[in-house]
Amino acid sequence: MTLRTTCLTAAAMLAGLAASGCATEAAPDRAGARAAEADAVLADYRPTGATRSCLSLRSIDDIEPLDETRWLITLNNGDAYLNEVSRGCRQATSDFTYLQYETPTGSLCANEIVRVIDRSGGGISAGACGLGRHQELERIADSD
Repeated sequence: MTLRTTCLTAAAMLAGLAASGCATEAAPDRAGARAAEADAVLADYRPTGATRSCLSLRSIDDIEPLDETRWLITLNNGDAYLNEVSRGCRQATSDFTYLQYETPTGSLCANEIVRVIDRSGGGISAGACGLGRHQELERIADSD
């Protein structure tokens, strides 16, 4: 039996950029802005060095594409993982797309293919990429 799961993208941080007129900039400028936003989010974490091949679908709370190559995966217990997807996943950060994947095991594993589906185009694929290993992150405590 194949389990089919659909996760919505969380791109609220980019919605403000589009509303402020940045949507008319050249694509490399938008990609650079996304990368800077991703770096800002990841500045709150440090890698532990531990990796996992698979994460149980039941334990995943959120998958947030930070840019076309880096996704932040948050588990129900608050643990966080970074996944660096292969080749970049075109349009993964768009408010007008969602992520779709199929898995026979009930786990989201390295090398599985995730598709980016256009909400406005009748379910047309906007891109696809393969997952990397899940890199465990540790939240950096505020020093206030």
